[in-house]
Amino acid sequence: MDPDAIEDVEIGLLLQGVRQVYGHDFGGYAEASFKRRLRLWLASSGHATFSQAQARLLRDPACFETLLQGITVNVTEMFRDPPFFLALRQKVIPFLQTYPFVKIWHAGCASGEEAYSMAILLQESGLAGRYRIYATDLNEAVLRRAREGIYPLKAMQAATRNYQLSGGTASFADYYTACYDNAMLASSLREHLVFVQHNLVTDSDVGEMNLVLCRNVMIYFKAELKDRCLRLFEHCLQPGGFLCLGMKERLDGRPQGRQYERFAPHLSIYRKPYA
Repeated sequence: MDPDAIEDVEIGLLLQGVRQVYGHDFGGYAEASFKRRLRLWLASSGHATFSQAQARLLRDPACFETLLQGITVNVTEMFRDPPFFLALRQKVIPFLQTYPFVKIWHAGCASGEEAYSMAILLQESGLAGRYRIYATDLNEAVLRRAREGIYPLKAMQAATRNYQLSGGTASFADYYTACYDNAMLASSLREHLVFVQHNLVTDSDVGEMNLVLCRNVMIYFKAELKDRCLRLFEHCLQPGGFLCLGMKERLDGRPQGRQYERFAPHLSIYRKPYA
């Protein structure tokens, strides 16, 4: 058996063990990118092969956490894709303003920057105290960072630029306090934000929502898992609610696409009709 075939066997056994011990099933992840991230994790783990790594991985939760860090993609920033956040500000939030209370699910929130960005938009739109954002992710380590709301100070320059491009007119510096090399986001932004661990592969939805965001997450999933996620989102969205996907993610050609109006399809924003 050639080395690649042996590696495939090792990876299959490792993932089977992870599923049995930790309850995480990665079988629905796109194979090529997932294997690439697995190999990068192995190179940093101190083990020569996946077989060598497996024994420690299944007995050491801290080691498993490093695996989660390695195979989950946590690239994000505040107001990422400013045209998208501008569309939220100008086109989606006016509808949300008509509700007495707004519930939002941000699935795959990573370290939380985009969830905090959403909180800023809502507060600037007069919705302070009238919303709750449920921000979820598989990776508990990045959720801990998100709950703290502390980010590198150098990232605030890009955040300020993105905020302005997304239609923000206030002083972005008012939303954080500089502390040495870090920026601590204002406590008012955390008051209505709930960060919870959630697995899109196995868990159910998080209840009735007016807005669901799952941006740049499903690009790493196989078609079957994508369909599962879209069914979750469609089930929890209230009539008239909005679904926001990543800039490269579309409902075109997918069965779930028939369940939505093409509200701003060039920005992957869709609306669930009332009837």
